[in-house]
Amino acid sequence: MGQQQLLLIILGVIIVGIAIAVGLSLFSAQSVQSNKDAMINDINNLAANAYQFYIRPVSMAGGGGSYTGGNGYTIPYKLSSNDNATYTAAVGAALVTFTGTSVTQATPSKVVGAVDNSGKVTFSSFTGNFQ
Repeated sequence: MGQQQLLLIILGVIIVGIAIAVGLSLFSAQSVQSNKDAMINDINNLAANAYQFYIRPVSMAGGGGSYTGGNGYTIPYKLSSNDNATYTAAVGAALVTFTGTSVTQATPSKVVGAVDNSGKVTFSSFTGNFQ
């Protein structure tokens, strides 16, 4: 082979290598964003569950206008962990703060969201890969 042909082959291998690296980087970024979005959705569902407890009368196993009323709000066992994350709750009379810790990210990555006594959900922090 001529020197020009070898140079073109080497150039082609370098370009293919760069394309593969960029593709893997984009796939990884999409995976992180997908996990973050799924955790936000899970916390929204947990917040809806908590608010249902808040507005339900104590006589019907609810909080009667308080997250600590009745037996107090706890995350249902089947909702406390899934393929996305594990979830914990810090319960106050008028606010429940949920913390989701990702199970798919190598770096400890968390999403923190809270539901207040009007049912409004706010997200206060994203840590690890979710920043």
